[in-house]
Amino acid sequence: MLKKFVSILAVAVLSVTVSANVQAESITVQKGDTLWALSRTNNMSLENLQKINNLTTDLIHPGDVLTVAPEIQYTVIQDDTLWDIAMNHQVTVSQLKEWNQLHTDLIHPGLNLVIFEGFENTNIDLTVQPKQETAPAAEATTESTPAVEEQATAPAESEPAEEAQAPAPTESAPAVEAAAPSQKEITVEATAYTASCEGCSGITATGINLLENPNQKVISVDPTVIPLGSKVYVEGYGEAIAGDTGGAIKGNKIDVFIPSKSEAINFGRKQLKVTILN
Repeated sequence: MLKKFVSILAVAVLSVTVSANVQAESITVQKGDTLWALSRTNNMSLENLQKINNLTTDLIHPGDVLTVAPEIQYTVIQDDTLWDIAMNHQVTVSQLKEWNQLHTDLIHPGLNLVIFEGFENTNIDLTVQPKQETAPAAEATTESTPAVEEQATAPAESEPAEEAQAPAPTESAPAVEAAAPSQKEITVEATAYTASCEGCSGITATGINLLENPNQKVISVDPTVIPLGSKVYVEGYGEAIAGDTGGAIKGNKIDVFIPSKSEAINFGRKQLKVTILN
């Protein structure tokens, strides 16, 4: 059941001040980092790491400053409101709406919300009426807007660095963009595999020993689509070698090697872009 809207003629008001603890932190991208690796290191999904940093692609550059924060999944129950959920988790209504792509304050039982706890250290002064209403959500939105703008500017600071690095072949991401006209980009269905399984030799079709080299970036391909031995860039995974094949890997499909069996399972099935670099 949706919450009732309260008439604006209600007279009593209540002032509430909430203080959030700092749990979010900023990290600086180092050479060789990928967004996928940083999301795993900080126990976040790739999509949510992009979301809180207002990124539209997975390309990052050394010197970029990213925000990381613990994330939880919350399921809406009967009589919940966005304002109640925001107060209980010490965030703002506008942040909840932005993180979950909500365009109104209306929610329903069973809806799953992603919440980044400790996202900002701030005092939020809200004026609300004694019964549940949507007015506080509007006020919370106006107060949290500067915080969203501050975060949006963080990736912008690195844009001059991207332009400066574009001619230099030493930085991997700009070099890929500079050579784009001579490269081929395809969209594939991606899954993940690991060498730590019963009966697995750990040796790829091209002779790479994955058990001895667990940090090697390798993908399994259909050689008629991506030639064996090719150097590729996989969206969200980084630069890798097309060094293996698989019986189920036919056409525009790839398997990315991940040393951890649990992370390989959690990778799931995704639609990714692959750039063949040579």
